This record gives sequence, structure tokens and C-alpha cells, in this order.
Amino acid sequence: MDNVGIVVNDLEAVIAFFVELGLELEGETTVEGPSVDRIVGLDGVRSDIAMMRTPDGHSRLELTRFHTPPATTAEPNAPVNTLGIRRIMFAVEDIEDVLARLQANGAELVGEVVQYEDSYRLCYVRGPEGILVALAEQLS
Repeated sequence: MDNVGIVVNDLEAVIAFFVELGLELEGETTVEGPSVDRIVGLDGVRSDIAMMRTPDGHSRLELTRFHTPPATTAEPNAPVNTLGIRRIMFAVEDIEDVLARLQANGAELVGEVVQYEDSYRLCYVRGPEGILVALAEQLS
């Protein structure tokens, strides 16, 4: 897999959220033109894209803000059992520290931090624009 795409309205806020989670901004660009229109199947596309890279360099997130045509909305705080891609999970070394940093920047804990058997501590966090991420701390 090369990357996962997320369409957002506030590109700067979402970049800041994922930077706080430990991802690195790889680059930003604006795309438009007939080839972009043909790729995505829309007319008159103009969008800003930010590519975020995980600390291990193996995975990336593509954050896209559409100027034209405007993004359509889905329920911003849809529950985790809604059809479609609902969350992205990140491995973290200290779940409490990461959670505190994200909450200090406006993220909300969805349920609670739970220990799953003797393997993981897990939780779901809702970030800007209702983006759901799961945090997983492997126990030794």
C-alpha cells in the first residue's frame, strides 16, 4: 500500500494533528487540470494535497482539501460501525503521553483506554473534522 487518502476542510489543523501524532510532513502541493479531472472522475478539480509520512517511513497519509468542486459532507462524527473506512490505527510507545498531547490539541477520547489481554493497550481518538484514529501500545 502506498498511502491512505483523507479529504479535509481545514488542512492546517489536520496536518498539526498528525504531526502531534508523530507523522512528518513530507510535502505539499496544489493539483489541477484535465489529467487530475480524469483520474478522480470530477470536472474542474483544484485541490491542495499534503503528504504525511509515518516515523518508520513505511506508510503515508494523503490529506486533500478540495477548492473546486467543493467537498461533500458525510456525518462528521459517525460512529465506528458506519460503513466505509472509519479509522486508522497507529502503534505508539506510550499511549498515555500520545493521548495527552492529542487532547491538549483538541482531540477527544472516544471510549476509554483498555488493555486487551496481555498484548496491547488500545483506544480510539477523534481528531479534527471527526477523523478517528486508534492508538495501540504493545505490552512487553
